[in-house]
Amino acid sequence: MRLIRHPMMLHILLYGSALAGMALFLAWIDFRHVMHQVSTEFYVLCVALVFTALGIWLGNRLAPRARSSVFERNIPAITELGISARELEVLDHMAEGASNKVIARQLEISPNTVKTHIARLFEKLDAGNRTEAITKARGLHLVP
Repeated sequence: MRLIRHPMMLHILLYGSALAGMALFLAWIDFRHVMHQVSTEFYVLCVALVFTALGIWLGNRLAPRARSSVFERNIPAITELGISARELEVLDHMAEGASNKVIARQLEISPNTVKTHIARLFEKLDAGNRTEAITKARGLHLVP
């Protein structure tokens, strides 16, 4: 029988235990400092080291990760969603921030055709606007 059912629960328990351990250590050092068993310099050093370690750890966890230099399209997702090659080209240009007219000129199609492709992309990606469609497409690794 699995003790931890939710995958996030393991992280919560580990981080909670680490935080409780650091708090216990700081309380113990504070007690020793108040009882004059450790010097003020040592107490300040311990507190500084704990908060430095916590800052470095948080910085590494919260800093955005660099993307890999090589982009690979999620072909299974494209197939599953039924996105055509032309719709994918339109999606690429949308992700670059091109307007409908610019997309039409670059792909040598009419602006109405671009609108039709975008409407179909909205349906297939279950998006209400361009921003949402691009966000979902990037989440599925359809566009860089």
